Amino acid sequence: MNKPKLWTKDFISVSLSNFFLFLTFYILLVTLPSYALDELHSSASQAGLMTTVFLLSAIVSRPLAGQWMERAGNKKVLLTALIIFAAASLFYFFPKTITGFLVVRLLHGIGFGMATTAVGTIVADLIPAARRGEGMGYFVMSTNMAMVMGPFVGLLAIQQWGAKILFILSVIVAIASLITGLSVKLTKTEQPNQIEVLSSFSFRNLFEASAVPIAVVGSFLAIVYSALLSFVSIYANEIHLASVSSLFFVVYAIVLLLSRPFTGKWLDQFGPNVISYPCLVLFAFGMFILSQSGSVVTFLLSAGLIGLGWGTLFPTFQTIAIQDAAPRKRGLATATFLSIYDIGIALGSFLVGLIAAKMDYSSLYFYCSFYVLIGVVLFYFLHTKKKNASAKLETQQSSRVQEI
Repeated sequence: MNKPKLWTKDFISVSLSNFFLFLTFYILLVTLPSYALDELHSSASQAGLMTTVFLLSAIVSRPLAGQWMERAGNKKVLLTALIIFAAASLFYFFPKTITGFLVVRLLHGIGFGMATTAVGTIVADLIPAARRGEGMGYFVMSTNMAMVMGPFVGLLAIQQWGAKILFILSVIVAIASLITGLSVKLTKTEQPNQIEVLSSFSFRNLFEASAVPIAVVGSFLAIVYSALLSFVSIYANEIHLASVSSLFFVVYAIVLLLSRPFTGKWLDQFGPNVISYPCLVLFAFGMFILSQSGSVVTFLLSAGLIGLGWGTLFPTFQTIAIQDAAPRKRGLATATFLSIYDIGIALGSFLVGLIAAKMDYSSLYFYCSFYVLIGVVLFYFLHTKKKNASAKLETQQSSRVQEI
């Protein structure tokens, strides 16, 4: 039996659009705080707001985008979001004060939140149902590759050529996201009439309830992931491995790339439980190895284990969120999942920063390994147990129907 085709032109186009979208995000993420300090003479707290304002506006805009997609169509929302995102990239040339920059970051975050919701929903519709786990895994690889390349490209640009070239580069990459997004062709779906749209709009409809449980699990674990994003390079300096700190996420991405053909297929064949529990243990073990690192080998080994563990868990959780929702609710499910996940990232960056001020990073990552194991329990109660109960209920109902 032939498998349904995965690598279509539209799948590749939307993955490329997502890659350029996140590449712009990571290029600016690592450079704007230092730009604010050096060029705008802001305080450290004001520089930190560069990321906070961006993420908060993305979180707020996602549920609105999800509901809009349900009514106006995926392609319309995607193009609107990418235009906002590209236009906001142009505005970085103009502000001369921190307040002006924060306004631009607010607008940029709105475009980013809408666009990530749209591409995540569109790709779920494009992937054949029988290969959804595999396809989502490959799609998320585009984000992982941007995460590796973005900081490197951004730091190289601002250090070697200055802020102007940095902003030109971010505009070019954002336009590339728009162009690849324009090439995506979607089948038209019937939309509700205007009266239905107005009468059905409510705060409750901004979220998809079925996606909340797995999103909570993802957000819970995202707190640990934020500790890696924010402090792993500082930790590498602390243990005298600064020369290889930049390789951490390179190894992370390589392991993801090598494992993706297997983990995605296993998710489709055996279900999320078979994948999630081993990956949670790998994630915890990787954090433990990281906490004990004293050599290049153990430091990079931890990167590989975390890449295989958390790098597999994230697309698995996103796939669960999409599969548990009705087809016309996938936009809301994607928005709900990503919004709650980003709350974990934002909260984690704040909380882990406070905790890191009270202990060394080795101890921080040591305790994080046990924190991840709590995620095993959380996943069981919020997903596995709930699914088992639903399956049991369906079986009982089916038996009653047959008896009648």
